[in-house]
Amino acid sequence: MKTLELIRDPVKDKVTVKCAEKEVSVYSRCAYCKFCNGVKVGKRVFPTPQKEKIEGIRRGNTPDEELMNAAMMFNTLIRDGSAILCEDDEGAGYTSMYDL
Repeated sequence: MKTLELIRDPVKDKVTVKCAEKEVSVYSRCAYCKFCNGVKVGKRVFPTPQKEKIEGIRRGNTPDEELMNAAMMFNTLIRDGSAILCEDDEGAGYTSMYDL
């Protein structure tokens, strides 16, 4: 597992990370990537909220609205966080969590 430091651009209100040799948006890529495992906020690491909810939706136990709430929670964690925990040790880059 690797730690990807968040790169903030306050002018464009954009947060990116270096992923597979290029800079990608945390909000549109990491949030929906199967390799994203958590967000580091201070000394704590919070698991990616979407992963838990997507599994619940597949089993039919979780309403769709909870996935949207999980995405908003992810955005809050990114706002306060400093890094992403990524399980992509092979450097494959973004892979959709919906293709699991």
